[in-house]
Amino acid sequence: MVRASSRRPGLGTVLVGCLLLFAWSAAAGDLGTIRAGVLRFGTVSWELDVVKHHRLDAKEGFTLEVTAFASNDAANVAFLGDAVDVIVEDWLWVSRQRAEGVLVSFIPYSSNVGFVVARPDRGIRALPDLSGKTLGVAGGALDKSWLILQALALRDHGLDLAKAAKIVYGAPPLLSEKLKQGELDAALVYWHFGARLEAQGYPKVVGVAEAQEALGVPASTPQLGYIFKESWAKAAPERIAAFARASRAAKAIMKTSDAEWERLRPLTRAEDDATLRMLRDRYREGIVERWGDAERQAAAKLYAILAELGGEALVGKSKTLVDGTFWPLVRY
Repeated sequence: MVRASSRRPGLGTVLVGCLLLFAWSAAAGDLGTIRAGVLRFGTVSWELDVVKHHRLDAKEGFTLEVTAFASNDAANVAFLGDAVDVIVEDWLWVSRQRAEGVLVSFIPYSSNVGFVVARPDRGIRALPDLSGKTLGVAGGALDKSWLILQALALRDHGLDLAKAAKIVYGAPPLLSEKLKQGELDAALVYWHFGARLEAQGYPKVVGVAEAQEALGVPASTPQLGYIFKESWAKAAPERIAAFARASRAAKAIMKTSDAEWERLRPLTRAEDDATLRMLRDRYREGIVERWGDAERQAAAKLYAILAELGGEALVGKSKTLVDGTFWPLVRY
């Protein structure tokens, strides 16, 4: 009788197999965890949800962990206290931090900013029509979008908007409600609040991106980006490159797939199909396609314009964009 072989793998074979498995596991997740902080109902959470849903983080060798905060200030405090690794901010904030010795750096998230929407019954179709009207402004007197609009109104129409219109500062949700109630004639709000109002029939008057372009800076120049501490990025340079690739892969899905937006519908809190479509289309307008020397120079030009308009109260002591504001190892 011929017995079947009962030999077991030798110790060497087992060791080799274990080493190969260990090497594969390490390669698959050797970049560790990236902790991202987002606003609880902000648009960044949409993109990061796409990253998680499609396992784009795992494909790039890291694990994305998302923490939601109630406000920008809370997210900034968590970031500065090392409770999270990455948040979204503008390069004005990054440059100011660097000028004060906190070495933070930036890669693009979006070129979306905000725009003016008006009540359809107030005859407001262009910037000059805001004269004598009640205008709500999100973000306060030093909001960069408000400064850009004022600069364009003054240059092209000789109109000092801050004096010609009655200005009411407030949070975007409050301004949206005041506009609907008729207490405001128009409002300058962040893009996703504007998109919701557009879907409800409130016409867009002028976009900050259009005003920015009229001042000589391409509308596609990103103002918002993922920011992180330089020391964290330098400790593992491939980590931020992998995160940037995952972000861009998520944007590619969101740019081309309407079905993905249907999946995201609960997260967007779109009240109806028209709102979802408007949020989708406006989001896609802000996708940054290129990020190289030309785009960096355009951002530096916009910084100089804003520094002139807002002065030290806006940018601190640095009248020019501080070196290192843009992380040098991410380009596309």
